[in-house]
Order: sequence, then structure tokens, then C-alpha cells
Amino acid sequence: MTENTPLNPSANGAGEAAAQLSLQKVYIKDASFEVPGAPQIFQEQGQPQVQLNLSQQVGTLAENVYEVVLTVTVTCKVAEKTAYLAEVQQAGVFGMQGFDAQNRDTVLATYCPNVLFPYARQIVSDLIQNGGFPPFLLQPINFESLYAEQMRRRAEGEQQLNA
Repeated sequence: MTENTPLNPSANGAGEAAAQLSLQKVYIKDASFEVPGAPQIFQEQGQPQVQLNLSQQVGTLAENVYEVVLTVTVTCKVAEKTAYLAEVQQAGVFGMQGFDAQNRDTVLATYCPNVLFPYARQIVSDLIQNGGFPPFLLQPINFESLYAEQMRRRAEGEQQLNA
């Protein structure tokens, strides 16, 4: 005999509605690619030095609707000269219901950038390759550990202020 167990606790009248997250839109908010030393930079010899910078912003669009913008900036230098600079602002609109403030902030800071990152990685790779440089693939990013580190630093800062 099979037993029907509802996945949503509110379906049988128990508890509150389950938290819901929906991806409503993914889009490129901004993208740029610069090769300031072209075409001479293609003749430079040396080991390229690549620097990666990540940042994110969260904005409220409406009640329970948020825009998350993940900015990925890749700068490559050869012999102290900038070979290229690629920057992508990958954005998404997320609907969220049933989350308390702490869980909402955690999802916006970890899950949402994880959804956006593969799109940004592909655009950065295409920009660099289309700019005449060898393919460049960004390694996966652990947004959960970045968020945990940010929260740890914030807690330390608050402790120092209260001391």
C-alpha cells in the first residue's frame, strides 16, 4: 500500500507555506572588453598574469522580487602591460516568498550568484577568445565559503566595535 505524503506542509493544513524561489529572468546588464595595447600587445613575450575580481549587488525591485548583479572582472597583464580587460555584469531577477530575513539574505548571497556564474563565465570566455587571445575558463567559485568569510569578518568587526 502506498502512502501519499505532501511535499508542501501547507497542503494538509499543517505549518506555513513552504519557501519558494523562482528565477524570473537572466540577462547581461553590462559587458565590456578592452585591449588597450593592440596590436602591439600580441607581440609581447612573457607569462601572462591574470587577476580576477568578483562583486555582487542585490536590489529590491518589488515586494519579494530581487535583482542580483554578479560582476566579474578579468585583467590580464604581460610584461607589466595590460593585455586585456574583460568585465561582465550578469544579472538575474529572482522571486522569493516564505523566507525569513536571514535565509533570504543567505540565498541572495550564495544560491543566486551560483545560478548566474555559468552565464558570466561563458560571456567572459567568449569575449577573451573573440578578442584574439587564447581561451580562458574561470574556475568554479564557492559563493557559500565567500559568504561565510564575509559574515565572519562582519562579526569580528562588530566585536571590535563593542570591545
